[in-house]
Amino acid sequence: MSERDRGGSRPNRGYAPDFLTELFRAPLDPGYADAARRRSEVGPPRGWRRLTSRTLMALSMVAVGLLLVLAYQKTVAEEPSRSQARAGLVAQVTQRQAETDELQGRAEALRAEVARQRDAVLEGSQAADLRDLEAATGLARVSGDGVVVRLADAAESVDPVTGASTVNELGRVLDRDLQAVANALWSVGAEAVSINGQRLTGTSTIRAAGSAILVDFRPVTGPYEVSAVGPRQLAEDFDASQAAALLRLVSADHGLSFDVRSADDLLLPAAGDPQLRYARAPSASSDPSVTASGGTR
Repeated sequence: MSERDRGGSRPNRGYAPDFLTELFRAPLDPGYADAARRRSEVGPPRGWRRLTSRTLMALSMVAVGLLLVLAYQKTVAEEPSRSQARAGLVAQVTQRQAETDELQGRAEALRAEVARQRDAVLEGSQAADLRDLEAATGLARVSGDGVVVRLADAAESVDPVTGASTVNELGRVLDRDLQAVANALWSVGAEAVSINGQRLTGTSTIRAAGSAILVDFRPVTGPYEVSAVGPRQLAEDFDASQAAALLRLVSADHGLSFDVRSADDLLLPAAGDPQLRYARAPSASSDPSVTASGGTR
């Protein structure tokens, strides 16, 4: 007999809901619901438990601001000593430069006095030959027509956002740029060359020391003027050199300032006296034709 026949009616069947159905029906955990109900009955917590995430964030920001203020005050407090040390170094450099210039002037005066005394002793032709040799080696002043090559760093550009001024590093004048100009001038017939008043000789050096350029161990600053005395077509010949073509390309691409012009009546100063590194006085014993006793073989 079927269940319908036994009871005379259809029995009631119950179905337990699955987990997903129950989750969508009651998404809030019963524990959270109880806590919310107790909070509504008792009220918000008091005392230190009122600190919320916003309060903690505000306190953290205050602490960070306090640390920044302390760091700024320390930096400001140390700045006078740094500025004082920097000013002291600048003063020392300026003083040493003035002393060097004074000694250079005294050396020029003594060199001129030696030249006068020498010319008074030597014959006319011998004195003229010696003056020509000194001019060729850079030990005497030279005047005449020639060319002036001017180089300068690229102009500073201002950042429209930050307002900071920067210089294109590729547009700076390097020591090898001055070397290339000097070598090109020598190659096209220059008789005397100087850089910012520093006369070049056969043993001169042009090198970089940090951001400075040294010519014979003396610093020179931009703009740099390379002056040369030579034949009338010196400017045209240099302008057609490979060094000039390269500098024009750098000027067009990176803003380096490069200019070549002819000049009349240039006066190039004399270089410093060369330092003798090796010297040996002749002796009779060094002559192979003389014996140790002083007689000849």
